[in-house]
Amino acid sequence: MGAAFVLMLREGIEAALIVSIVLAYLRQLGRSDRAALVWWGTAAAVALSVVVGAIIFAAAGEFEGQAEEVFEGLVSLLAVGFLTWMIFWMRRQAARIKGDIQERVDTALVGGGIGLATLAFAMVLREGIETALFLFGTFKATATGAGGAWGQILGAAIGLTTAVVLGYLLYRRSIKLNLRTFFRVTGGLLLLVAAGLLAFSAHELQEAGYLGFLTGQAYDVSGTLSDETGLGAVLRGLIGYQDKPSALEVVAWVGYLAVAGFFFFRPLPVRSSPVPAGVISAGGATPLARQH
Repeated sequence: MGAAFVLMLREGIEAALIVSIVLAYLRQLGRSDRAALVWWGTAAAVALSVVVGAIIFAAAGEFEGQAEEVFEGLVSLLAVGFLTWMIFWMRRQAARIKGDIQERVDTALVGGGIGLATLAFAMVLREGIETALFLFGTFKATATGAGGAWGQILGAAIGLTTAVVLGYLLYRRSIKLNLRTFFRVTGGLLLLVAAGLLAFSAHELQEAGYLGFLTGQAYDVSGTLSDETGLGAVLRGLIGYQDKPSALEVVAWVGYLAVAGFFFFRPLPVRSSPVPAGVISAGGATPLARQH
């Protein structure tokens, strides 16, 4: 439940933030008549994302035995790649995302209504497809225990609902959100999720016979901290904890966190712009300071 919640909250906030910034900027420009195009593009992106997610889950159901293990292992590995890229990209972009989106809106308005709808479609679709991949990986890696698949579905629903509410409040200027802090905290949590996905991918590919090294069991704590119930189940639902992992799974989990954590938490290079940025209210007449 925990992993699905964090994923949907993070991805939902990104999508909601994009839409709210576009709508607020249109209102600021006096072009609210174009808002319907943004909603059409957003709705189309959400619908296509659902279709892509359904295809991924349906395709997984068509495989059995070794083929299923290979499919789940490779899709989880792909999800780790996308998740890692997203975490580091947003870490760099958080302080200037509003200015970047406003520049794209300016360009889209020059190109006409189709350009604005396409802009919303493309930006939201990226978040939607990423989410479909991430959820598939987390469902497979963490669904056992922690409420099972229904627990993950509930976590995803709560995360998405929370993201929509926060996005609306941003648009209405009811709250301000420090994007650097938000994405830093959720990014750190998602690194744990990604490490669990990588370990799960290693497990599945080992089961399929494609990774024939470090196959020995690293430890067995099923008697004291089972991943089926209690705290172990909660940890599995959040970070993909296993009570009987192979040596490769442990190396993958620890190695990923060591490398990704080092680059994620090290200070960003100081930019030359003297104007501070990072606290954002999606609406309003004062745009976020742009850094170049």
